[in-house]
Amino acid sequence: MTTASVNIEELRAVIAGVLEVEPEEVIDEAHFADELEIDSLLMLEISTRVETAFDVPENTVVISGASTLAELHAFLVSNLADKASARPVIRPRPLSDPAMRLFLFHHAGGSHLLYRGWADQFPRDWELCLLEAPGRGQLQTVPLIDDCDLLVDYFHTAIAPLLDRPFGFFGHSMGALIAYQLTRRLHHEGGPLPAWLGVSAYGAPRGEAGADGRPHLMSDDELRGWLWNVGGSAPQLLDNEAVWRTFAPVFRNDFKLLDTWAPPRTPEPLPVPLSVFGGRRDKLIGEDRLLSWQAFTTHFRGLESYEGDHFYLVNNRPLAAAITADIGSATA
Repeated sequence: MTTASVNIEELRAVIAGVLEVEPEEVIDEAHFADELEIDSLLMLEISTRVETAFDVPENTVVISGASTLAELHAFLVSNLADKASARPVIRPRPLSDPAMRLFLFHHAGGSHLLYRGWADQFPRDWELCLLEAPGRGQLQTVPLIDDCDLLVDYFHTAIAPLLDRPFGFFGHSMGALIAYQLTRRLHHEGGPLPAWLGVSAYGAPRGEAGADGRPHLMSDDELRGWLWNVGGSAPQLLDNEAVWRTFAPVFRNDFKLLDTWAPPRTPEPLPVPLSVFGGRRDKLIGEDRLLSWQAFTTHFRGLESYEGDHFYLVNNRPLAAAITADIGSATA
């Protein structure tokens, strides 16, 4: 069904079908538990039927907290509208005719907020486009994607209309992998290529899938401890139990994407200028892994190292200047 076709009568029919009663017996304001005698097993069946009928995420009915048909209908309409209007590309400073578009891809467990405030650090005629993976931010109701190729597909579709002028890609950590794979996809399909590719805090592909460990298979306590030890997340997220419970599934999803991605056996060097960036105290990625990106491009522009750990780029204004200079040089 489409969002436009969803109405309260369809929802009434779904619930009536589960209860094996006539639709008119499911009154708008009748309380589910008291008047319609819907117990937990019936509610589970209703939830499953609603998810299938209206293409909403699992447990939507439970999350809604609705106790009547009218309340559930209002919740569904609101969330389907939000889902339809949500976009994976956030443009903090939209321009009608930008000289350059810079697409920014976030890290595992993160969101576009990694790049909050970056638009003010770049030339005024550049448009920054912050990419948001499903399952976070405005896309919380959109199912997570734990496969690299599928996430590349998702972003490719989202940005295709915006590749009508010079553009560049910059990705941090998991975002570096996505930016690289998306560039490979564009090259393979003969589409427009980025004028520049920047990879940050992520080692060049090597070996087999999962060569750097498999965090997505760790227990919650192990995963949390590992993130602590390697500096793979903000402390305030790991310190707060309630916040961690919210974000743990996102981390596990994104690490599954990284752990199960199969690197190309004999990758063709990309005909795209490529710059590498990293923090000098990064426990996850050493300088040798960063420098190994040289084999993946015909135009290696070197490694820029900054003081800091895996998240050296937070509040690091010199990085924006370096990116601007690299893109300017690559497009001169």
